[in-house]
Amino acid sequence: MAGHEASEKAAALRALHRRGQPLVLPNAWDAASARLFEAAGFPAVATSSGAVAATLGHADGQHMPVEEMLAAVARIARAVAVPVSADFEAGYGLEAGAVVERLLDAGAAGCNLEDSDPRTHTLVPVDVQAERLAAVRAAAGPALVINARIDVFLRKTGGLEDALARARSYLAAGADCVFPIFAPTEALAALVAGIDGPVNVLYRPGSPSLAELAALGVARVSFGSGLHRVAQSAVERLAARLRAGEEPFSG
Repeated sequence: MAGHEASEKAAALRALHRRGQPLVLPNAWDAASARLFEAAGFPAVATSSGAVAATLGHADGQHMPVEEMLAAVARIARAVAVPVSADFEAGYGLEAGAVVERLLDAGAAGCNLEDSDPRTHTLVPVDVQAERLAAVRAAAGPALVINARIDVFLRKTGGLEDALARARSYLAAGADCVFPIFAPTEALAALVAGIDGPVNVLYRPGSPSLAELAALGVARVSFGSGLHRVAQSAVERLAARLRAGEEPFSG
């Protein structure tokens, strides 16, 4: 994607992050699902590393070759006119400049970058991650929306104050949005109140409703691999009907 076009798409994606009017961002796994979300009226789509990996026959957690991940992002970005944010896990071992170059070449307008090591499942020191995010921002300029994932709750290695400290550090380093994944419902209000920037919440079974998340001041709601799992469940039910000799399209 050319520099001017990339900056325009990133600016459009960035502007959709508004406290109390969250960007509801469905996570696609291929070009067809991305087109369905665009046709439904969503102003942007994201990818899910887990869903893309499953579609291509890999496990989540950077077990997929980076070339396959980038090719999937590129197919999705070519298939839709809306901005695409790529779940780029922990960066697949690439240096900051290469992360930016490869994502922009694939047509991404934004990316998720997580702060734990997928090999060891341990958190990266906050200063090390902040330095990495600052390097990504310096390389990208305004052409990439950076959603900094915070894995404190996922890895169960800290609590609210740890998540707040990381969020503030990452925003200061140049992140556009922070994503305390798996934050417990009871912590959401304090997180949003304590972070001077957009907060992304993962919507999952048992989450507050979209209206409740908006009332809390959440700026972005994403779904991870949840939508792909729903689609897979539908295919599993269809497979069971076929195997039982039932009509696949009745009932």
